[in-house]
Amino acid sequence: MKEADIRKYAALMKELELTGLEITEDNKVVRLERTQPGIAREPVIVQTNSVPVTTLSETVKNDSNDGCISVKSSFVGVFYAAPAENAEPFVSPGDRVEKGQTLCIIEAMKLMNEISAEESGVVEKICVTNGQVVEYGTELFRIRR
Repeated sequence: MKEADIRKYAALMKELELTGLEITEDNKVVRLERTQPGIAREPVIVQTNSVPVTTLSETVKNDSNDGCISVKSSFVGVFYAAPAENAEPFVSPGDRVEKGQTLCIIEAMKLMNEISAEESGVVEKICVTNGQVVEYGTELFRIRR
């Protein structure tokens, strides 16, 4: 991608007060990120590489040798364990979850996306902390069947 295009997207991010933007062009992904509006004035390029593109609502799960399902983020955003700042978390380690139950929220480009359990089981581990920025493929939960 040309520098002029990157500058154009950076200006758009500033104008719209976006904290992140991901552009796919010719099987390459360019991700621009900046801190909260008003804190950092200029976006920076975080990563440029080739990654598979998936839908935002899709969660990726992999079986491991320990019998747990790994629930992974399918996009870049901020992990929230609860529906509001002072609310109880959606799930805690040891909780039984049912298929379709909300596990967390990932905020991506000012949209709140609920991540739901793909299968029933018990939350073995929450792998990220509240407010943490997660990347594509970041393990969010381990759920024992």
